[in-house]
Amino acid sequence: MSDLSHSDEGVARLSRLRTDVSHSARIWNYWLGGKDHYQVDEEVGDQILGFVPELPRSAVADRRFLARAVRFLAAEAGIRQFLDIGTGLPTADNTHEVAQSVDPSCRVVYVDNDPIVLTHAHALLRGAAEGVTAYIEADVHDPATILAGAAATLDFEQPLAITMLGVLNFVMDTDEAVTVVRRLMDAAPPGSYLVISHPTTEVDGEAMRSAVEYWNSQGSAPMTLRSHADLVRLFGGVELLPPGIVSCSRWRPEATGEDIDVTHFGGVGIKR
Repeated sequence: MSDLSHSDEGVARLSRLRTDVSHSARIWNYWLGGKDHYQVDEEVGDQILGFVPELPRSAVADRRFLARAVRFLAAEAGIRQFLDIGTGLPTADNTHEVAQSVDPSCRVVYVDNDPIVLTHAHALLRGAAEGVTAYIEADVHDPATILAGAAATLDFEQPLAITMLGVLNFVMDTDEAVTVVRRLMDAAPPGSYLVISHPTTEVDGEAMRSAVEYWNSQGSAPMTLRSHADLVRLFGGVELLPPGIVSCSRWRPEATGEDIDVTHFGGVGIKR
């Protein structure tokens, strides 16, 4: 445990902040209509929209998918522990808000490695007094550090949900991405759940490939797209719940007209 106060930790994180290079969480925030981004994020975000103008719709659908999945897990599956890897910048219907609206005793651990994300999380993501909302600075490539940090808050003898929305696309090698997921799920007991969303080649494939090629050329953390078959591999070892891996807008939509194909696919699986 660091000897720094949360305030000191925030100052230390912000000293590492790059405002001259775009960041995916800040571009996502821009597309969602937030204010936590910089000019470079707007510029790169607009360039990407030149390839795929529908991406803001995908960003909204991805957030709604998260809310529906977490609500299902808390209200119907009885999950009371959540490990949210790749937190992103705070917005509406964050994991702890949805889970703790079902049961205020839910425990949520957020994981990210971007200094602005963690600084905002400490400042804004305040959970219910009956539960716990904690934060870990760690990289998705390092599941051992994630698990060690999460164990301070979560009980790995009891079922939990691991959510990985829009983060495995930054693990460029699919074999490595599969290994990361396996190591995380191996630490979880039976009855635990896995939630993944991922940008895909299945919708607007050529336009998405051009957008990612541009993204990877301008200095930000490189990312990749994956096919439906690749995503099936990520869920290996867990049982997919209906409707399987689908455009995330089509995963158990709650309102008519929301189930329009978007460029992110998502799914939820249970470890038996």
